[in-house]
Amino acid sequence: MKRNRIGVVTGIALACGLVAARRAPDTSQAQAQDACWIRGNAANLAKRPSALDSATVALDGGTVKVCYGRPQRRGRTIMGALVPYGEPWRMGANEATAIHVPFRASIAGVDVAPGWYSLYTIPEKTQWRIVVNGEARRWGIPINDTVRAKDVGTGVVPVEHPSTPVEVLTIALRRTSKSAAMLDVAWGEARVSIPVQRR
Repeated sequence: MKRNRIGVVTGIALACGLVAARRAPDTSQAQAQDACWIRGNAANLAKRPSALDSATVALDGGTVKVCYGRPQRRGRTIMGALVPYGEPWRMGANEATAIHVPFRASIAGVDVAPGWYSLYTIPEKTQWRIVVNGEARRWGIPINDTVRAKDVGTGVVPVEHPSTPVEVLTIALRRTSKSAAMLDVAWGEARVSIPVQRR
């Protein structure tokens, strides 16, 4: 009888151990959760005309990260020409511009849970409508009805016009307080600042 009880207890302990192992987090995914997603082979990144870049800022509760492609101006008029007014633009090149927030936050006034989101904009001469989208792992175009069905929300930010056009699209994260930052986007004849706030 004792042997049977020992066998039952051992069996229960092994079963509990297996269940716990199945429920244990995948550490490889956890370590890579702040990595920029790319489509295709990473070895081909160097061949792209628009380089992949990222920016980060440390706030209380974790680090915010943005990943984006950096197209070049090459003497072209950007806003209102290469990037038409009133139409969705991926705010970069190649993969969708993506942002990771490790805590509840607002992006351009849009409340979001922790995780990855993509960003695109509908630019106008005096303001940009910033769109936060729930699917971060996607190519940046097309921004069609299927993509837009996953929009989380939108916010509007004013446009500044730098005296000297910005040659290469640049996105930077600038800390403004312990719990807030500005995501500064500049290219060609336009510059905007998008607020990111921990909730």
